[in-house]
Amino acid sequence: MARVMIADDYTETRMFLRDLLVISNHEVVAEAADGPEAVEKFKATRPDIVLLDLAMPKMDGLSVLREIKKMDENAKVILLTASGNLKTINECVQAGAVTYILKPFKIEDLSNAIKSTLK
Repeated sequence: MARVMIADDYTETRMFLRDLLVISNHEVVAEAADGPEAVEKFKATRPDIVLLDLAMPKMDGLSVLREIKKMDENAKVILLTASGNLKTINECVQAGAVTYILKPFKIEDLSNAIKSTLK
């Protein structure tokens, strides 16, 4: 079981992810709808894993990732993105994302990413 924070600007995506995580016996400790909120909620909750959307309003996912890593260099962040832009994905991995999942994703892809991140 992991304590997870979800950061995605789409309410439906957050609800879908929350349901998947709860069914998988994970605890959703925070949700954020924009970049600054994600940074603040990470600071307040210090989750085991962050599911972070790349395209976030007010502050993009890469900037959020960098801020999270400043607070905790060991933070485990899984990037969620609808963009297949390898340059941006590589920047996120270099900035410390554990892995990334392309949207739309399969449930088993998310489950496998969380399992491997927890190891």
